[in-house]
Amino acid sequence: MVAEYNSVYDELAHFLASLSPRRVLAYKASPKAQARVGELLEKNKTSGLTIDENAEMERYMTVEQIVRLAKAKALQKLNAQ
Repeated sequence: MVAEYNSVYDELAHFLASLSPRRVLAYKASPKAQARVGELLEKNKTSGLTIDENAEMERYMTVEQIVRLAKAKALQKLNAQ
């Protein structure tokens, strides 16, 4: 079976899920990272983000998307077993 990837995110998520599906499903961002995202979200609501902060937020969002895709693929792999 040939796997098709819709994006680089899918490819990376597939790779991460193939390593250890249970570990992927258990993954959580560190408390420090979670706190930083909270700070950026709050600042965005109140006064807006600087260009650098906006770029930082976009990086967090990209990682979140990859992790969600990896978790979905890991769950599919575990359910197929």
